[in-house]
Parts: sequence; C-alpha cells; structure tokens
Amino acid sequence: MPLVQLRNISKSYTLGEVDIPALKDISLEIGKGNLVTFVGPSGSGKTTLLNIIGCMDKPTSGSVLIDDTRTDALDRNGAARFRGENLGFIFQSFNLIPVLSVLENVEYPLIMIRKESAATRKEKVMRLLEAVGMADQAEKRPDQISGGQRQRVAVARALVTNPMLVLADEPTANLDRKTAQDVIALMREMRDQYGTTFIFSTHDPRIVEHADVIHGIEDGRIVDHSSFLEGVHHG
Repeated sequence: MPLVQLRNISKSYTLGEVDIPALKDISLEIGKGNLVTFVGPSGSGKTTLLNIIGCMDKPTSGSVLIDDTRTDALDRNGAARFRGENLGFIFQSFNLIPVLSVLENVEYPLIMIRKESAATRKEKVMRLLEAVGMADQAEKRPDQISGGQRQRVAVARALVTNPMLVLADEPTANLDRKTAQDVIALMREMRDQYGTTFIFSTHDPRIVEHADVIHGIEDGRIVDHSSFLEGVHHG
C-alpha cells in the first residue's frame, strides 16, 4: 500500500480574470520508506505539488490520499492537525527561530502538539541532536552555527514528532555541494533508522544521486527526469 496517492491532481491560480495552471492532471504513488525527489526548473510546479501533499494548499481538482486519509477533504483545522501529527517540513531558509537555542528549536513542535513532560521532550530532542551530530551545539542559537549545521538542526526538528512523511522544499539551495550531499546522506540515514518517507524538491540535479525515486516536473506535468540530469552532467 503506497503512503501517498495522488489522483488526477490539477491546480490553477486566478490572476485577475485569467486562470494560471500550476499543476496539470498529476497521478502518482509514493511508497513508504522511500526518498523521493522532484526535479525540474524553477516555476515547474514542484513547490505547489509539495504544498498540496503537505496539506498547506488544496488541489483545484483531484484527490490526495496519505496513509488512508483524504487530506484534500480536510477543513483548515483538520489539515493543521494532520500536518502537526503526521508530517515534518524542512525549508531552504531553515526557518529556525533566531531567539531560541538549537535544543529549543527542535523541541518546539513537541510543545505545539504533544503533552509530554519537559524531561521526556528533552530526552527525545537530545537523542535526535546526537543522531544528526549536533548534540554538542544544543545551547547555541542559529546565528552561532554554520548553514550546514542549521540544516542538520532543521532535519532533527522535522523528525522530532516521528512523522510518517517529511517534505523538503529546496533543502540544499543555500548549501555548498559537499554540505548538500552530507545533508541528503543524513536524510537517508534517518530514513533507514526511523522508516520515514522523504519527499524533496530541487532544481539542482547534481544532488539527486542519493534518491530512490526521481520524478521530473515541467510545466505542471510529470515528465521523464533524465533530460534535466543530462543537462547538468554535460554542462
């Protein structure tokens, strides 16, 4: 049974009196425990698709099934609850809270959705920080660590609620190639350890060699991804 099933997903945005199609009749399935990459140029629809899978946006037509829940049919509160309990997010700008320490940033989602004791929360957070190699930086603030370290913290924060699915939109865009590959290797490691499914988007095909499944997106449609990879390898 796939974790994510997209059926005939289309999405249009209205600009004045004109409908701008962002996604056009996308159907695909994503298996549990896979690291799935969407590749394609900027403006191809990757972020829109991630937002729909992540319950941040609804399709204009079509259905989204995540682990047997029709997420496109949820109301705003239901979608927020589903996100908090089942999904993790990693952003290209890290989205860490500047005034909080590394430990507090990772703990934050637990405070929002769980009723665990402070001691249990701290133990869970430190275990994850250990796993991503950031336990010794727990008391530092985001501006006191490097970009690569911030993204490791963001990975830990995304995993702290034990989500079934983590969505990462251009998670390596602000990182150099070596750090980017380190972060993707870390996601694979976390996937192997926790069984988490990762879906991430990028228009930098040099970093997709770690992915299990690659989907190309162009003009809002799923296309063969190999042309994007060839363009870089021969460029």
